Amino acid sequence: MLYAQVHLTLPAWVHDAVDMARTYDTDEDKVALAIALSRLNVEHASGGPFGAAVFGADHRIVAVGVNRVVPHNTSLAHAENMAYMLAQQRVQSFRLNAVLPGPVVLATSAQPCCQCFGATVWAGIDRLLIGARAEDVETLTDFDEGPLPADWVGELNKRGIEVVRDLHRDASRAVLAHYGQHGPQY
Repeated sequence: MLYAQVHLTLPAWVHDAVDMARTYDTDEDKVALAIALSRLNVEHASGGPFGAAVFGADHRIVAVGVNRVVPHNTSLAHAENMAYMLAQQRVQSFRLNAVLPGPVVLATSAQPCCQCFGATVWAGIDRLLIGARAEDVETLTDFDEGPLPADWVGELNKRGIEVVRDLHRDASRAVLAHYGQHGPQY
């Protein structure tokens, strides 16, 4: 049989953990939410230690994502990709900043891997806010973040995407360290 449909979901706990009416006024607030999602994803054994959220110019959530690779048996279900796909479906556009008033922001608990780097280029993001760095992910867990351009920040900047790094880096590193020490418990 040829599979003709893909069905990806966020875990049920996300609905209770995320207040869609709240505004996240600062970069730090936005990344704190992404890190909280990553921590809850580990605590609920619903995926890997990564969280992300897309925000519009009004500082409200458009969509959130958590890592769902293992539960869904797909390497594409990274937190950033889940947030992008859900945001794109919500606004009915594959390019978010083509329909949302800008800037469109992605806050992520950790630096995007090579896959999510590519998705960020095409998703229509104006600002990228990052908690932990790729070297944190690789040092504290057994994840391989894959190859990125040597000047990946410059490459995003050339495409009009501002990058802000190391927001709540220690808090994000703590989630990664906990996951790295205790391993996945799905």
